[in-house]
Amino acid sequence: MTSTRPASPPGGVDVADAGPPAEDAPPAGPGPTPLLTPHDGVPPVVETAEALAEVVARFAAGTGPVAVDAERASGYRYSQRAYLVQLRRAGAGTALIDPIACPDLSALSEALRDVEWVLHAASQDLACLAEVGMVPSSVFDTELGGRLAGLERVGLGAMVENVLGLRLEKGHSAADWSTRPLPESWLVYAALDVEVLVELRDEIEAVLEAQGKLAWAHEEFEAVRLAPAPPPRVDPWRRTSGMHRLRTRRQLAAVRAMWEVRDAMARRRDTAPGRILPDSAIVGAVAASPASAADLLELPVFGGRSTRRHVDTWFAALQSAAGLPDAALPQPVPAGDGPPAANRWAERDPVAAKRLARVRAVVTGLAEQHGMPPENLVQPDAVRRLAWAPPALGDGDGDGDGAAQAVARALAAHGARPWQVRLVAPAVAAVLPDPAPPAPTPSTADAAPDAAPPTDGTPGTTTTTTTTAPPTTAPQTVTPVAAALAAPPPAPRVRRVRRATSPAGAPALRGPAPEVPAPDAAP
Repeated sequence: MTSTRPASPPGGVDVADAGPPAEDAPPAGPGPTPLLTPHDGVPPVVETAEALAEVVARFAAGTGPVAVDAERASGYRYSQRAYLVQLRRAGAGTALIDPIACPDLSALSEALRDVEWVLHAASQDLACLAEVGMVPSSVFDTELGGRLAGLERVGLGAMVENVLGLRLEKGHSAADWSTRPLPESWLVYAALDVEVLVELRDEIEAVLEAQGKLAWAHEEFEAVRLAPAPPPRVDPWRRTSGMHRLRTRRQLAAVRAMWEVRDAMARRRDTAPGRILPDSAIVGAVAASPASAADLLELPVFGGRSTRRHVDTWFAALQSAAGLPDAALPQPVPAGDGPPAANRWAERDPVAAKRLARVRAVVTGLAEQHGMPPENLVQPDAVRRLAWAPPALGDGDGDGDGAAQAVARALAAHGARPWQVRLVAPAVAAVLPDPAPPAPTPSTADAAPDAAPPTDGTPGTTTTTTTTAPPTTAPQTVTPVAAALAAPPPAPRVRRVRRATSPAGAPALRGPAPEVPAPDAAP
């Protein structure tokens, strides 16, 4: 039976304090309402060209934003392709499409060309949707919007519960969606993932607008939509779990050899690499350094039927690494074009390490002031690159427009969005310059010889006059970052938002909207 939606609280959206309830608080009201089945039932999976054409026509005739989701088989398959695509739109209902049977969804994408697509954690799904021809022209990311709004938990289930008062069952999120046919309970789960996504979008938009952050959110959504595919990872074998236990370059070469054999096998079978041979088995084999394939079979995991069948392949990989000349062995730390890991800065460049600490403190303070995680105020990689290789600050004192503009240009070059640059650049420019080293204290040998002390006229006596200088007080200078950190405490983060509408049907907030400092003018 379809669940009923909970009534909204009187007075509009309930933005609760993010802190824990008081000990003497009254008992909490009824819990969230379970959302058990889709409102329109579970539609049949679209698997034919005729059924797809009907869906295209239906969604082209719908109204408003369209909720979109995709299910992959991460942990089971090598590829990250979509194995189910779900959509829901007012006037069109819900559609579940099998992209294996219908691999070209470009006609559906064209029908939704001028429509806003609502996704949760859009960066995870846009790539696999593009593989089947679905490319949006506008995106609203509810997960990213929740982060900017200051929600403490931004998973879809948590947001639907805290914002809409509904509970989604998330038991099939890690299922093998390449399974055919898909079980009915999985289809229910998939349909519910888009059932209330547009409603969630409307509530998050209302909160962002009340906080003065909606324009910032749109910049973030567009950046996600236009983000290029990440470049291939350099030395991906270095991500092998447990590799830190291996110390020599030849052991690293053995890990690389086994990883590459496993990766080629996984790609050929379209199977997740860890299901062919877990990382722990690779590290264990390298550490044990078996003298023969028979010795390798004695190790855990390698005695299994699948790994036993390929034991000669694994042992050959180990032997190939053992026969490499020293010049072909990998270095312990890969070369890169960016700064080193932050935990190594103090050793490699103590001045830069202190600079990074100052910049991070500023970013953290500004993030708290604006009620969002620091990583959403500005990307951590941009912060590290700025601190490791700071730009020339123009006037040299870090407080002028020239310094702020130099930092703004550097942040933009590292991928920061305009709204992030406006908020962060002036405060960071104030703390980026390194303090001047203290002046050297003159030694006794360098001091001028003392003058002969005056006498009072009595032989054998001298008179010494001591003058005490009045204490001085250093002038107090208030820098932009000091002013930012001394600002009033931030508005509480959103923890619970209840769905509601004003009498005119628009989202409403209980009480006055929280004050949010206006974005700084562009440098």
